Amino acid sequence: MSGNHEHADVKTLPESRLLIAFGLTSSFMLVEFIGGYLTGSLALISDAMHMMTDAFALLLALIAIHAGRKAADVFRTYGYARFEILAATMNALILMAVAFYILYEAYKRLSSPPDIQSVGMLIIASIGLVVNLISMKLLTSTKDESLNVKGAYLEVWADMLGSIGVIIGAAIIWFTGWELVDSIIAVLIGFMVFPRTWVLLKECLNILLEGVPRGIDLIQVTETINNTPDVVGSHDLHLWALTQSKLILSGHIVYQPNANHEELRIHLEQQLREQFHINHITLQMECEDRQHLEENHH
Repeated sequence: MSGNHEHADVKTLPESRLLIAFGLTSSFMLVEFIGGYLTGSLALISDAMHMMTDAFALLLALIAIHAGRKAADVFRTYGYARFEILAATMNALILMAVAFYILYEAYKRLSSPPDIQSVGMLIIASIGLVVNLISMKLLTSTKDESLNVKGAYLEVWADMLGSIGVIIGAAIIWFTGWELVDSIIAVLIGFMVFPRTWVLLKECLNILLEGVPRGIDLIQVTETINNTPDVVGSHDLHLWALTQSKLILSGHIVYQPNANHEELRIHLEQQLREQFHINHITLQMECEDRQHLEENHH
């Protein structure tokens, strides 16, 4: 059996950066909601709702950090690290729901666009863009280490593009008076969210369903094991992920009778960690002669 039973993540998430980003995002979210209501801009309200999901994503990431640090116990032997995936899944579902709401509101406004104060809309959207850029800078270095931080980063990135769209729309309304562009931009912001959110949701569901982690070929893993000297074959191989950065492998290895099974197990684990970055490996070693005896007995 494997002796590698570490449950901690390899890298620690940036809690201080998340706190700063959460403070900036949640504060300006309120400013955009009020500004969107006062200026009559649906695009600005759409951007504010995206900021709301940004703030919620950052809050979930902070909660997930604390939950993930809780030690394993007799009820949850892997600890609470997968709370991060549950939070990211909830976040993706909420973001999709918000996008549908914005599309619905934009559809209602297409027939009768309201009067929009383009100057106020432009000023608020420009400040929002600055807030988005600061938040993106805070999250960039660790966005690929955690699905939850990745989800928050994607939403801030989408909101940054939304802010640019609102700025462009405000300029068009200011110079041309074409107020219908506000609803059009709100629709574009809504559609912009779906592809990234769908990819994030699929990745989360794959982890929750204990599927083979994205980017790893189980056939290649099996061939690597079976092609190792002194290995006769393998069976009952299972490869899944607890979180995006915590991969787990278990399986049965059949080895030749004259092989040192403990040295072989250590070699296999080291090879799998180096080649596929699998953190937690549990291998049951079975001698070929013993396996044949058991098969004949059955």
